[in-house]
Amino acid sequence: MLLVCVFCILINLGGVQLMGALECPLYMDSVGTAIAAALCGYLPGIIVGLFTNLIKGISDTESLYYVVINALIALITYWFAKKGYLKKVLGIAGLICSLALVGWLYWIVITLVMKDPLTFDSVCDSLLVELADKGVTIAILVLLLWLLPKRFLRFLEFRGWQQRPLTEEENRAVKRGKNRKMSLRTKLLMLLIMVFVVMGVAALLISAFLYRDYNKKENTEFAKGISKVASTLIDPEKVDLYLEQGEAAPGYLETKQQLINLRESNPVIEYVYVYKAEEDGFHVVFDVDSEEMEGDPPGFVTEIGSDYDDCRDNLLAGEEIDPVETDDKWGQLITTFTPVKDSRGITVCYACADISMKVIYRNETDFLAKLILLFVGFFILSIAVAMWISDYNIILPINSMAISASKFAYDDEEAFEENVERIRELDIHTGDEIENMYQALSKTTEDSEHYVSALRTKTETISQMQNALIMVLADMVESRDESTGDHVRKTAAYTRIIMERLRELGYYTDQLTDQFIYDVENSAPLHDIGKIAVSDVILNKPGKLTEEEFNKMKTHTTAGAEMIEQVISTVPDSAYLKEAKNLAEYHHEKWNGTGYPHGLSGEDIPLSARIMAVADVFDALVSERCYKKPFPFEEAMGIIRKDAGTHFDPKVAEAFLTSEDKVRQVAEHFTVYRVTKGQTETLRSTDKKA
Repeated sequence: MLLVCVFCILINLGGVQLMGALECPLYMDSVGTAIAAALCGYLPGIIVGLFTNLIKGISDTESLYYVVINALIALITYWFAKKGYLKKVLGIAGLICSLALVGWLYWIVITLVMKDPLTFDSVCDSLLVELADKGVTIAILVLLLWLLPKRFLRFLEFRGWQQRPLTEEENRAVKRGKNRKMSLRTKLLMLLIMVFVVMGVAALLISAFLYRDYNKKENTEFAKGISKVASTLIDPEKVDLYLEQGEAAPGYLETKQQLINLRESNPVIEYVYVYKAEEDGFHVVFDVDSEEMEGDPPGFVTEIGSDYDDCRDNLLAGEEIDPVETDDKWGQLITTFTPVKDSRGITVCYACADISMKVIYRNETDFLAKLILLFVGFFILSIAVAMWISDYNIILPINSMAISASKFAYDDEEAFEENVERIRELDIHTGDEIENMYQALSKTTEDSEHYVSALRTKTETISQMQNALIMVLADMVESRDESTGDHVRKTAAYTRIIMERLRELGYYTDQLTDQFIYDVENSAPLHDIGKIAVSDVILNKPGKLTEEEFNKMKTHTTAGAEMIEQVISTVPDSAYLKEAKNLAEYHHEKWNGTGYPHGLSGEDIPLSARIMAVADVFDALVSERCYKKPFPFEEAMGIIRKDAGTHFDPKVAEAFLTSEDKVRQVAEHFTVYRVTKGQTETLRSTDKKA
């Protein structure tokens, strides 16, 4: 970056020398600035622009006025390059016009500040020169961007990463981060601006006061020298003669011409004159004409103003007088007096020189203008450096950690590990408190990963134990009913088939989450848990139940719901148990409202219970019971189809019927499993008898 800056400064200075040698009106002092800004970044561009004008200012102080414009050229060029506008014709034209407009307006401001003449022709000429100058500058830049390899251009980019460099997408995400009120970057920028402005204003005021005092002293000393020189031109023995005869006195005109030459040789001097102080006022001996005012004739008496009250006695006594500041009809002046003494050492008159305060004020304005412009240039550079350092050492590391932490996912093991790895790969090494915070965050996330992993293992173990206990409990209930077989396992399998198909068809997608499917499938075995409260005589009766017996059988829904409700009271936030209760209580409700125990209808029946209704009825149809033979598979499917919209939710029935192949596989699997299991139990019984 340093080599590029030096090279670009030389380009700027070389361009100035070339234009001077060719007597061309173009400046060509910002080519290197534009190149540094576009290729390396805003900070190198500002450095090149600032130091170009400082070096030029050694021989041409007016160059110091244009420190700010080169900094602005760097910022504007960087913005256009960063946005990719230099790859488009309109973008290039826009950059040329922007730079020309800024330069032209800046020239107008400087001209007004320095009180130079501003005409229509000069304004038009300045605009044309700016357009031509910036057009050539950007043409050189675009040609360079086109010729240089992209890999080399990426190499020239000046970055200060204190971590793993972010990709463009990550960088945009980091900078887009939302804040409740104000970003840290904005706060730092405001703080820096406030500090620099306060310090700058204080420095400018102090400099202005010190410069005014110094400038006044310097000019006063200069005026003293002029009055001393003037005193040597006066013949003290002829002063009275000059007062009486004026220009007719011998040697008067020659002496007056010498005083005129003295005043004209020093543009700082406003007036040169010779007065004799008397009680009635100042008697004019010589009064040199100025550009704005004609001098008084010899012998003219002018009043001694109130500005001389403190030194009036000394004046009349012919003593040495300190410089006097006056503000009268001749303007605001500093007057120095040098006594002209005769051969006896008596003061016969005073040789005087005046300096207008306008000169001092003009010098002060010029000084302050340069000082302010230099300050603004260094202010822009300081802000750029400070923001560059804060971006790479504070803002980007903090936002990178914040975004990485905000993307943490605890529900997916692979995603969780990726997030931990993402934080580890940030590799922040700022060497300060931010690095300490990063190390603490990395350790915390790694510890969290281990903890969550262990917790997930324990949770899976508990879940497996829970499912196993539920199945054992369901088997205990099922074993009391000699005709139900593997009913709880088959209905659980059917519910998953139905739920997956419903999601494929786009039905009830807002309810059919992964967690809902998991809860329903694993709580399905509990749907008949209430049968534990029903007599074995009723459960295993081979014939048709009486009305009283059937009413007793129907209570298994509410009994099951009450049992699960007691468990829920100890684990209130368990969605798993809530679905188990829904299944137990409502799986005999019908779509048309003719079911039990509450006679609910339509979507008032919980979705899980509507799904279980289809699974439960189908399995009852195709399974052998103590009071009936199994229905053929096709006939059972036909019954489900026929009762869709009356007994069953039509969408649930559709999902079941359109999954016929999967349903058949489950039914056949458990039939084979049942036969095999029965044969094994028979063999074991025979072995025992033997």
